[in-house]
This record gives sequence, C-alpha cells and structure tokens, in this order.
Amino acid sequence: PSTAQLGGWSREYSQQHLQANMPTCREQLAKVTKIVADTGDLDSIRSLQPEDATTNPSLILAAVSDPKYSALVDEAIKNAKGATLEEKVSDATDRLAVAFGTEITKIVPGYVSTEVDARLSFDVQGTIAKAHKTIALYAEKGVPKERILIKIASTWEGIQAAQILEQQGVKCNMTLLFNFYQAVACAQAKATLISPFVGRILDWYKANEKKEYSHDEDPGVLSVKKIFNYYKKFGHETIVMGASFRSVGEVLALTGCDRLTISPALLQEMDKMNDEVPVKLQSSAAKTMDLQQVFVDEKKFRWEMNQDAMATEKLAEGVRKFAADINKLEAIIREKMGK
Repeated sequence: PSTAQLGGWSREYSQQHLQANMPTCREQLAKVTKIVADTGDLDSIRSLQPEDATTNPSLILAAVSDPKYSALVDEAIKNAKGATLEEKVSDATDRLAVAFGTEITKIVPGYVSTEVDARLSFDVQGTIAKAHKTIALYAEKGVPKERILIKIASTWEGIQAAQILEQQGVKCNMTLLFNFYQAVACAQAKATLISPFVGRILDWYKANEKKEYSHDEDPGVLSVKKIFNYYKKFGHETIVMGASFRSVGEVLALTGCDRLTISPALLQEMDKMNDEVPVKLQSSAAKTMDLQQVFVDEKKFRWEMNQDAMATEKLAEGVRKFAADINKLEAIIREKMGK
C-alpha cells in the first residue's frame, strides 16, 4: 500500500479508536445530571439502572396490560378493602400503583414517584388524604416515605396540597408543569421536586405556530432553562427534573439540569451515541444572572395561567388524559374482580 493509503487507514483507525474510548452520551450526561427512568416496566428499569424512576397512570396502565405483571394485579385485587365494589376497585387501584412502586424501589437506589389520582387535581383535602394513604400502603410493604415522591398535578389546589404535605414530611413531585409561574408557586410551597414538561410544550407550539424548532430554541427547553436559572439564582431548593422528551437532542439541550426523567427508548439511543455532550445549565452561571424575583399568590397564578394558552390547555389536557387512564385501569380491575 502507498504512504497515502497508510495515512488514510491510520487516520480512520484513530477516529474509530477515539470513538470507542469516548464515553457514551448517557455516561457524559450522568456526570452532571441525575438520570431517572420514565417507565413502569420493571425489566426496562432493571436493564437501564437509573438513579430514580417515575410512574404515572398511563405507564401503569401500559404495564398492567402485560401478562408478566398479572401476579401484581392479582395480589392488589386479593388485598383490596372496601364496603362496596367501587370502594374495592379504588383501593385495588391504589394498591396496584404501590405494588409497582415497591418493586421499583428494589431496583433503583433513589426516589420512586407515584401519582395521586388525577381526578383529585382540584381537591386539596382529597389529594392530602390520598397521599397519606399511598404512604401508608408503602409502609405496609416496608418502604419508608423518604423513598417516595407523591406526584401531584401543578394546579393551584395541587400546589396548596403539596405545601401542607411537605410540612407533614411527605415529599412531592409536582407534575404537569408547563409555566414559569407554576414553577415559582411550587418553589414557594417548598415542593421537593418539579417535573416541567418539555416535549408537550414543543408539541403545542409546533401545532399552533406551524413551525419547526432547533433544540436550543425549543420552547420546552427554554421553559426549563428559565425555571432552572431562576431557582438557582434565588436559592430555591426544589429539584428541577425535566420530563416528557421527544428526542435525544431535546434531552441533551438540558445537560446540567438537576435531574431528567427519560423514556427507556431514548436512554437506549443515548447508550449507542458517542457525540460530545456540552453542559448547558450551571448553577454558578445562574447565580450571576440579572433576574427579577417574583411572588405568586392565587390571583397572580390564575392570571398568568389565563394569559398562557399553551399552559392552560396542556394542564387541562394532561389532567383529563391521566384521569381517563385511571378510569381504564379501574375498568380492567373491575372486570377482573367480577370474574
């Protein structure tokens, strides 16, 4: 072979060698951000080995439809308590969410998030009662409350419930969060963690503005960046965990965020990628930013939500969808109980 050919081979070998020794995108992300698995599928969690895991009614519904989890479903039904069929169905549904969560606590070292019934999204006392029941069911299975985050929709009522629960020692994960003022209200309530949604914000803008966005101008990414910078600037301890991602690019545009909850499919994709992952969010940089502090009371919250069509529509749609999935879950359980 000629010298030129040898040079070409040598360059190619160096690039391949470099690529092989480069950490994967997921490994690079994990150095600066805690990675959370967004799934109720126990096998996926086992193979991905994340720090934490998040579930919701839609993910539990998907898992329940899988025959491999029939033992968990049967156990929840067998232990269900209640004077009427409907009370038993409701109790079995709660037990089932906790059964999945308990299995997940055996796999991940950190938090497991379990969602409160979305139909309680405008009921402060109902949310508090359901949260305490969930914590009690976990205690029956030997899982301490420190391992559990109670997931609550970021309605005004949900945030008030979270404030009381946090004072009572129950940690909360505020979900269906689409708007900066929702995030500020959650920080004021001293919620343990928020889950600002990224992909669903992008979905709305793409549908309504009829345009495409690069990852760095993605409205969902910009929303989380604004919240992260505000929290770090003003010393809020609430954890920022970006959620609902549509692509790996969207995930990596938030490298440096406290936590990111990511679907198994995107985590697997990142395991196969070796691109360089620059850090996009840093507490130290946020602290030097010129930002104005705001205070959110109920009037401010409702007005700012009213002025934000995307957040208003997406919050309502999210609550409806989770409520519909709980209804479907209860229908499956009701049918099994009737047999």
